[in-house]
Amino acid sequence: MRPAVFFDRDGTLNEEVGYAGRVEDFHIFDHAAAAVRRVNQSGRAVVVITNQAGVARGYFPESAVVELHRHLCEQLEASGARVDGIYYCPHHPQGTVAGYGRICDCRKPAAGMLRQAAADLDLDLANSWVIGDSRHDVGAAHAAGARAVLVRTGYGERDLDAAAPEYVAADAAEAVAWILEQPSR
Repeated sequence: MRPAVFFDRDGTLNEEVGYAGRVEDFHIFDHAAAAVRRVNQSGRAVVVITNQAGVARGYFPESAVVELHRHLCEQLEASGARVDGIYYCPHHPQGTVAGYGRICDCRKPAAGMLRQAAADLDLDLANSWVIGDSRHDVGAAHAAGARAVLVRTGYGERDLDAAAPEYVAADAAEAVAWILEQPSR
């Protein structure tokens, strides 16, 4: 088993624009590829975990999420960075689209996406980290037995008082630099 760094998507790797459903509205942060590349170089897995309630709310189809993830991977790969897996939750309890409007175990702050990734990719959750911009990201990390860094990008400033991360960073690049200095458990 190997450790991983789980990245939230919106507000962590790319600009927060509300419900991102179109490639033309999807802008990756300048520091994102370098942050992912540093994790790649460390030998840890890189996994993206993201709540995508826009599907359940009918704002865009699930195929739009798949297309954005393809675009994200292409952009990162063009800069020498690689994602080992992407997991997303298309559900929301107040969703209006049949089959998606429900409570599930994959929607952060639940740990379902992390646990599924750990099973699929043979990951060591106890020595893994989650980088995200929300108290839900921190909650998912802790629910899975991982540790968390809250970034101030996206909704990070809003959730500073509501989250209990191990560290608060300006952005994903600073978060990765700090994580790589921490000892294993």
